[in-house]
Amino acid sequence: MQRMFKATNVVLILLCAMYFISYIVRQSVSTAMLDIRPEFGLSNTQSLFIFSVFGYPYLLFQIIGGMTADKFGPRKTLFYSGLVWAGATVLTGLSTGFLSLIMWRILMGFGVGATLPTATRAMQYWVEPRKRGFAQGVTHALSRLGNALTPVMTVALMAAFTWRGAFVVTGLIGFVWAAVWFWYFRDDPKEHPSCTKEELALLPHAPKGPRPKVPWGPLISRMWPVTLTYFCYGWCLWLYLSYLPSFFKDTFSLSNQDAALFSTMVYFIGAIGNTTGGIVSDKLLHKTGNVRFARICVTVIGFTAAVLWLIPVLYVRDMTVVAVCLAGGFFFAECVIGPMWAIPMDIAPKFSGTASGLMNAGSALAAILSPVVAGYATDLSGDKQLPFMLAMGVLMVGALSSFLMHPEKQFTEELPTGAAARPAPAE
Repeated sequence: MQRMFKATNVVLILLCAMYFISYIVRQSVSTAMLDIRPEFGLSNTQSLFIFSVFGYPYLLFQIIGGMTADKFGPRKTLFYSGLVWAGATVLTGLSTGFLSLIMWRILMGFGVGATLPTATRAMQYWVEPRKRGFAQGVTHALSRLGNALTPVMTVALMAAFTWRGAFVVTGLIGFVWAAVWFWYFRDDPKEHPSCTKEELALLPHAPKGPRPKVPWGPLISRMWPVTLTYFCYGWCLWLYLSYLPSFFKDTFSLSNQDAALFSTMVYFIGAIGNTTGGIVSDKLLHKTGNVRFARICVTVIGFTAAVLWLIPVLYVRDMTVVAVCLAGGFFFAECVIGPMWAIPMDIAPKFSGTASGLMNAGSALAAILSPVVAGYATDLSGDKQLPFMLAMGVLMVGALSSFLMHPEKQFTEELPTGAAARPAPAE
């Protein structure tokens, strides 16, 4: 029991809790929209725009949040961002119409935008290098578990407290997490009173002194293929998160509870894919010592298999078969998460917050475009399968762009532009 709750594990548990809660608060609007849409008289395009408008500040704060974490540390950055997204969640429950919903979703985007790159920055010195894929996989698995439980949890809270009360309850939980994080976490593991010598011996050493300036040009030139690949993944993710409850309800004439149940099953399978992809990538790295093979192999297979699973959705009308195929597609798409989030730490360990922010900017851009395109496409054509056809094309682009990534070449700020990069360690 004592080994389970050693400091490094507790930090990972806290990060898992943050991923879990923050994904519930960002996604709950898609389930609550089942009641919000008729109350405010919204179209599909308007309701999905409310979901996607979150992506504008979310995109902006990927890079700003990563820079902030690199400069001020994850302890303060995650605490203050937690206060913002928890507060925005409570305020969403006080919305009076379309415009106020947009306002609070924008505020939530500012708060949540810093969380993922900052969490990666925290893992940089709190997770052993050989366990990075697992750590990224398990934290994102908890985010997908949050996705999985959000529909049924939100429907239950809506039944007990109305959709407004559902947002207030989840927002208050976020405030509790922020307080616990600030109390327990330290930016440098050596400063934590519970971190043992055995743990410290396995962890990378956090550098002392002022942080080096970010060499933007060289770093962007190394990270743009990663950003493009992650945009393609994000397109599929945000389509699932924003569109699935409405797709099940409208396509098969389900109740709120049944639509939430089918969405939950799909999201739960995705959570399994998160951890699976990270574990497989780490095992390949341990077995071959080849960072590029370990990361890209899982990514390409994940994208390709997701496309194959989605093909029947375009032609089959049986609800069970469609649900199974959507779950299979989401499982393989989510296998991409672990290796992708390990890549910024592989490439730029000294700038992992900024590098992961650059990567997740791709997903943030997809969060803006994917829900709106899905809503507009269904309103214009009446074809509820069309958004999945578009997602298949984007996923194939992601499979191809994966080969442009080079996690085996470690970036250092001392290198002049065009100099040979140092191979990343394979421990």
